[in-house]
Amino acid sequence: MNGNRWVRQLHRWLAVVFTITVVATTVALAQRDPILWVSYLPLFPLALLFFTGLYLFALPYLAKRRT
Repeated sequence: MNGNRWVRQLHRWLAVVFTITVVATTVALAQRDPILWVSYLPLFPLALLFFTGLYLFALPYLAKRRT
């Protein structure tokens, strides 16, 4: 059960990091001369959010299978 808490906490912090990178990307791309590589910054936290979210989504179903 302790591992599940760790994944939940990681997922929450990744959501914060993702939100900050999206805001920073929006501000950077709104400039007169936008830096286009900045638009790729949110992809890494988004990928991690995807995998932790899949794990958290599957937890109840895996628990039902075990019983």
